[in-house]
Amino acid sequence: MIEVNNHCKLFDLTTSHIEGQVVNFLRRLPLHTRYICKRAIEEGADFIETDILASKDGILICFHDLTLDATTDIAQHKKFESRKRTYEVQGKNITGYFTIDFTLEELKSLRVNQRSPFRDQQYNGAPRVVGIYPEIKNPVFINQHVKWPIGKKFEDKFVDTLKKYGYKGTYLSKQWLKQPAFIQSFAPTSLIYISHLTDLPKILLIDDATTPTQDTNQSYWEITSNSYFDFIKDYVVGIGPWKDSIVPASNNYLQTPTDLVTRSHAYNLQVHPFTCRNENVFLHFNFSQDPYNEYDYWIKKIGVDGLFTDFTGSLHHYQEWTNPFSMGEESASKLLDKIAYMISKFRNSYN
Repeated sequence: MIEVNNHCKLFDLTTSHIEGQVVNFLRRLPLHTRYICKRAIEEGADFIETDILASKDGILICFHDLTLDATTDIAQHKKFESRKRTYEVQGKNITGYFTIDFTLEELKSLRVNQRSPFRDQQYNGAPRVVGIYPEIKNPVFINQHVKWPIGKKFEDKFVDTLKKYGYKGTYLSKQWLKQPAFIQSFAPTSLIYISHLTDLPKILLIDDATTPTQDTNQSYWEITSNSYFDFIKDYVVGIGPWKDSIVPASNNYLQTPTDLVTRSHAYNLQVHPFTCRNENVFLHFNFSQDPYNEYDYWIKKIGVDGLFTDFTGSLHHYQEWTNPFSMGEESASKLLDKIAYMISKFRNSYN
C-alpha cells in the first residue's frame, strides 16, 4: 500500500514522449505497492494508474478497494476485529474493514496480498519519465465519512497533492509533458468540480451498461449520448469505458462493435478502455488465447487511443514488434543488436 504524503515519491513517476503512440497502463502484481510501480516502469509502462482513497485521518492513499479484506492480511490482526463495519456504497450494503476506519499508521502495519488467487503470490530500473493516472475513487462515499479541515473535500485534497508535486498543465502542453498526469473518475460531478481546480486532463470512466454513475445516478445510455458528450467535452479530454461496453460479448465471443469510439472521436474525446489481461479467463474466444491478438484488435481495428492492461510487458512488446522503430534510433539499434545476438547464438549452436 502506498500513502500519498511528504514521504512518498509516487507523484515523481512521470513520462516523456507519448504523442502519436498508443500508450499502455499498468495494474499488476499486488496492487498499488512500490514494487509494482518499479516493476511497471521496468517493463515499459507509459503511465502508472492508481486509485486514490483516504484514511480515517484524512491522508490520501493508493489503494484499489474500499475494504481491506481481499487484498491485505487484516484477518490476521486480531486487534482490529471490532473495526468491521457495514456501509451503504452506491446503493448496496457492503460489510468489511474499510480504509476510512483506519489511520495511516494502522494501514501501514498491514501487508498487501495479491488479490487474484490464480496469479503469482510470491511478491506478497532504469530511470526514465513515466506518467501517472490516478483515479479519484468513490468520492461520494469518501466525502461522507472523512472530515476534511476548513470545509475542504476529497477532491481538494487530491488536487492539492498533485500541485504539491508539480503536476499541472493542459494536455500536451510543455508543463504537462514534463510531468504528465491524467485524472480519472466514475463520478462526473467530481471531474467537473476538479476542472475548476486544475487544468490537468481528465477522463470520465464508464462502467458497464447496467451500472449508473456513482454521484448523479445517470444511466450508461445517458452519459454516452451525443448530447452528453457535447456537454462533458468541456471538462474532460476523453472517456475510459469498460471494453465490453464498446464491443459487447455473448458466450465469450465478441459481437458487432458499437459506434462509441467513432462518436467519441467526433467530439474530440480520447478513448482509453479497461482492462486487458493475459489470463485465458479474461480473453474472449475470438483471440484464440493470444493477448497480442487482443491488443491488435483494439488498437488497429477499433482505433482506441490507449489501453489499460495488467500485463505491461506484453503490451510493450506488442508495441515494439508492430512498430519497432517508433522509439527512436537508440531503441532501433538495441533491437538490431538483439537480432544479431540471436542469430549468432543460432549459428554457434548449428555449427
